[in-house]
Amino acid sequence: MAIFTFYMYTLQRVIARLTCTHRLNAQEYRQLLLDDDANTGIRLQSQAREAALSVFGNGIYIRGLIEISNHCRNNCLYCGLRAANTGLQRYRLSKEEIMDCCEEGYSLGFRTFVLQGGEDPVQSDEWLEDLIRSIKSAYPDCAVTLSLGEKPEESYRRLRAAGADRYLLRHETFNPEHYASLHPSTMSRERRLACIAALKRLGYQTGTGIMVGSPRQTVDNVVEDLLYIQELEPEMIGIGPFIHHNDTPLRDMPDGSVELCLKLISILRLMNRKAYIPATTALSTLDPEGRKKGILAGANVVMPNLSPERFRSSYSLYEGKAHSGAESAEGLDELRKELQSIGYRINVQR
Repeated sequence: MAIFTFYMYTLQRVIARLTCTHRLNAQEYRQLLLDDDANTGIRLQSQAREAALSVFGNGIYIRGLIEISNHCRNNCLYCGLRAANTGLQRYRLSKEEIMDCCEEGYSLGFRTFVLQGGEDPVQSDEWLEDLIRSIKSAYPDCAVTLSLGEKPEESYRRLRAAGADRYLLRHETFNPEHYASLHPSTMSRERRLACIAALKRLGYQTGTGIMVGSPRQTVDNVVEDLLYIQELEPEMIGIGPFIHHNDTPLRDMPDGSVELCLKLISILRLMNRKAYIPATTALSTLDPEGRKKGILAGANVVMPNLSPERFRSSYSLYEGKAHSGAESAEGLDELRKELQSIGYRINVQR
């Protein structure tokens, strides 16, 4: 009993240090991740929730997600959009369709539009520049976030000059061997990290993140991820559980843990009090209460889907991806009620 009491006291000190200094060393992060005592999770979530409330109040930011293309040149082993997936009905939105989404979103109260897609070579820098300028011209009080994968630094520079404010590029895993196990040989962890560094240099509000429970991920891998994020200090941190897709080489791998994802949201909130951390669609896909649990663990962003309804099922990153109800732009009333049930509200600011 004395040993257990000392162990719990040590963990409480680790949580207190993270809360106060926003930094831990590798061994301390490892301790938190390996501990399976429910009280540790409760304490982490309580501290993280208090930290988020102290910075953002009880407002949850809404971002209008527009999935602009499901074409992708890459063959990531886990992703349903991979080029080798011949069973997927492909689409790419026109500029006019995207502007229609923005018009609808603006009328609903969205002040950030997130343009997400695969690495589609047809949507060139010139096309994206024109699109971004048109959105910023029509809605100058709105932010534009891009999540379009790896590009040359010059492309990032041009899109930033056109008006893009934020860019989300998850590093997925910091460990090079683990990265290689999830991606084709044409991709590299070094290039991914170089892209993220370029985004920071160019003045984007930069986002990164990981897949929690991705195949062959170890606790030490996650510790490496936490140390990388700690040093990067990104403005956005997007994490969600790995979910398999039946048309990928990793179709038989188990899905990630909602509980571990919630613990990491809390750790990341205490690490970076001012970050935008979404309660992701993947969380809601694995757990009907996932969005509420994510917010109570320290998340402060949700991203309802503004894409045309006829294309949403074709943006198939993983099996069962939720895209209706409170996950959709037309479900804002449902989302509002859901947030109110746990003491939160929608924040429409950009």
